[in-house]
Formats: sequence, C-alpha cells, structure tokens
Amino acid sequence: MTSTPPGRGPWRQHDEDDLPVILRAALDCFVSQGYHGTTTRQIAGRSGLSVPGVYHHHASKQALLAAVMEHAMEDLWWRSQAAAEEAGPTQWEQLAAQVECLVLFHSRRQDLAFISWSEIRSLETEHRVAHIERRDRQQAVVDAIVARGAAEGVFRAGRPKEAARAITTLCVSVAQWYRADGPLSPDELAAEYVDLVQGMLRCGGPAPAPASGEEISSWA
Repeated sequence: MTSTPPGRGPWRQHDEDDLPVILRAALDCFVSQGYHGTTTRQIAGRSGLSVPGVYHHHASKQALLAAVMEHAMEDLWWRSQAAAEEAGPTQWEQLAAQVECLVLFHSRRQDLAFISWSEIRSLETEHRVAHIERRDRQQAVVDAIVARGAAEGVFRAGRPKEAARAITTLCVSVAQWYRADGPLSPDELAAEYVDLVQGMLRCGGPAPAPASGEEISSWA
C-alpha cells in the first residue's frame, strides 16, 4: 500500500502543482503583496474571474488563505508519508528521507512553503488551530524518528525533541532564502542537508547527557 494519492507522481517529483486557478492567483498575490496588502478584487483579476465569481468558490479572503495553506501542508504530508514507505528500515534511512523530502518541498514549492510559514499570523483562530495541527502532525514524524534513533544509540542527541526541532527548522528555512538561479539545485541542496544532519547527530557516537531547561516549542 502506498501513500501516494491517485494521479500523483513520485514524491520527489514537483513538476506540476494541482493548485486550483483561484488559489494560484491568491498565492501569487500573497507572495508579492502580503495577505493584508492583497484585495479580493486583485485575486479575481489575476484569476480571470469577477469578485462574485471568487466568492462563489471561497467565502472570503481569509478562506482563500486557509485553503492555500491547507493545500501546502497536505501536499507535504503525502510526500512525507511516501518517503517513509520508500526509505529503508533504519532510523538514519528514515530521517534522511524526511530531510530530503522537506528540503525538496521547501525549494521546489517555495511560494507555498513561504506563505505557510509567514502568514500563520494572519490566520483567524479556527484556521490557525487547524494549520498548527497539520504542522505538528508533520513535525511528529521527525520527532519520532530522532527519539527512536537516540534511544537506540544511533543518533547522538541528548535532547531528541530539541534536535528534531533544529533539523526541521533548518529544512523549513530553505523557503526563505533559496534561489533557483543559485549555485545548488534542489537535489544538490537536499543532499547537502542530509550530510549536515548526519554530522549534527554524529551518528553512532555516544549520546551526551540531557541538558536542563524547558522544552522548546513547535516548529516555525
């Protein structure tokens, strides 16, 4: 059984995005002008619809933002699950697959990933709660792998939860700075990040004693 939805390609493939036209128009506006700087009329114009036409599909600008962010997180989720199914059984193979998945998504779906991070503050309570639930579900995948690897002595992580947050933050931040015309392709960058994470965890070394202090909060 595979987690890849019908009609989707391999999880590493990001050639085509099935974001609907209205949501694509909304995303483009949010990226260029910010959520609060965008009007529904601008989204309508970019999508080739009237304002009532937009409202026929989505009740408000807030609903458009929530739909864009849900699309982003669900797209990442199925890729993450497919990556887990394809990877080998060891904790390092599982973690490497998740790091690759996160970096590829945040570099190839950069606009979606960026808005999903930067516009959390613009979500109203109901939509914010739903988004954070999806975000935490994603983080829990990395949390569990790092916790198991640390317990088995495969990863050198005295505080596995904080290590998992650091790894995810490293990958998520790609959406904020990556340039397609830069020196590294998404594939090359993903391979580089896998090497960085392996070095961070010093795989196979003895784990240091946990430090004291409070746990840090969820990603992004």
